[in-house]
Amino acid sequence: MKEPNVLLICVDQWRGDALGCENHAVVMTPHLDQLAAEGVRFTRAYSAAPTCIPARAALYTGLSQTSTGRVGYQDGVEWNYPVTIASEFTRAGYQTQAIGKLHVYPERSQMGFQNVLLHDGYLHFARKKPRDIELIDDYIPWLREKTGDPHADYFDNGLNCNSQVARPWDKSEELHPSTWVVSQAQQFLKRRDTRKPFFLYLGFHRPHPPYDPPAWAFEQYLSLNMPPPPAGGWAKQTLGKYNDDWRADPSVAELSPHALQRARAGYYGHISHIDLLINRFLETLAEHGLRQNTIVCFVSDHGEMLGDHNAFRKALPYEGSARVPLLLSGPGIPSHRVESNVVVELRDVMPTLLHAAGVDVPQGLDGRSVLPLLNNEHSAWREYLHGEHTVFGQSVQWLTDGCWKYVWWSGTGEEQLFHLEKDPQELHNVSDLPEALMWRERLIEALKNRPEGFVQNGSLQPGCLVKPMLHTDEKNSGSV
Repeated sequence: MKEPNVLLICVDQWRGDALGCENHAVVMTPHLDQLAAEGVRFTRAYSAAPTCIPARAALYTGLSQTSTGRVGYQDGVEWNYPVTIASEFTRAGYQTQAIGKLHVYPERSQMGFQNVLLHDGYLHFARKKPRDIELIDDYIPWLREKTGDPHADYFDNGLNCNSQVARPWDKSEELHPSTWVVSQAQQFLKRRDTRKPFFLYLGFHRPHPPYDPPAWAFEQYLSLNMPPPPAGGWAKQTLGKYNDDWRADPSVAELSPHALQRARAGYYGHISHIDLLINRFLETLAEHGLRQNTIVCFVSDHGEMLGDHNAFRKALPYEGSARVPLLLSGPGIPSHRVESNVVVELRDVMPTLLHAAGVDVPQGLDGRSVLPLLNNEHSAWREYLHGEHTVFGQSVQWLTDGCWKYVWWSGTGEEQLFHLEKDPQELHNVSDLPEALMWRERLIEALKNRPEGFVQNGSLQPGCLVKPMLHTDEKNSGSV
């Protein structure tokens, strides 16, 4: 059989529960639901270090956060990874193309792709003057050419890149950054080398803020009756201390009902828009006779708290932030609806897609292919997942096996334990249960050799100095 094509779709900040097939109360994603019905949906997929940079390092390299050294968010650290998912497909004779958000540094780093068309969205680090944004963003010159305005920008509407303020997109829908990704992907299908299989990466910046979907997508959610976000009894004590004075883009705040409704309408509107765009591209694949021989993987780099426990954005260990959607379909994948509750992580995407395409999986990865599990082949899997992220001046460490989740805040020493099967919204901290001891011992084992000194005399030690880079002298992580 001819080598399969591979399509990897990575969206930004899309919650794991924000799919119709997840029985979400509001979100409408009929085309992604159909994709799930034709393959595998992973109900316990996570981003171990849930912000853009460390999460994408795991996705692109198949490595854990402790191997990449990226245990928090830090711009300006070079990406010098010799082995990536794109490099392995390129080495195997695939034509490799990336379109949209990569979020690497330097921004033009190809990460193993033969060609990159870049749009990372508004990154403060990249937008600092006197840098010419057109040199590191291919969408901007395209937008200016299409509008005839030499100063046109996706920031014309004034919405910040981490804001909960929402309004409809201020230009025609064909000019939206999400639409641009698919339009460029359609052009790739026309220009590609038809003698080769392709590995195509589509990186959507949305539903990450700014919350500016097309008007139809925004308005369809504005008047819907939305259930209130969950708020655990522990939230004010744990997160409330980080509630800054009001500003337009809070990480922890209690929005007015009106502002929250608009923010959620903007977020869900992005999701519905992207759902249609993905369908548009899958239909284009079919028109070219390529759909049946294309492996499709849909995943997000991390989630969005979206008001859960009065928190927004990401970096936290809770389900809204850390759990992500992961759908897989195509040749070599079960072709009927399968829901897997195996705990998987972004590091598993690279070995899974290489394995599915019949490409050798390189040695030394922390991730593993999930295909043996899906094909009922007995294979030992990780007992639990270790995640972490620096935030609020400390590191939030967490473990989960899909049934339980244990959280430790390194600054305060606070422990949390949630029974996810009984309490999927993490409303009740049950760290007084005996099970907490086992999970604490597991975290001690995971952290015992860490340079921060998280473990001293066999116990967790609060108050250690933390940094977003675990090590800066290793060849893979570059230097600050």
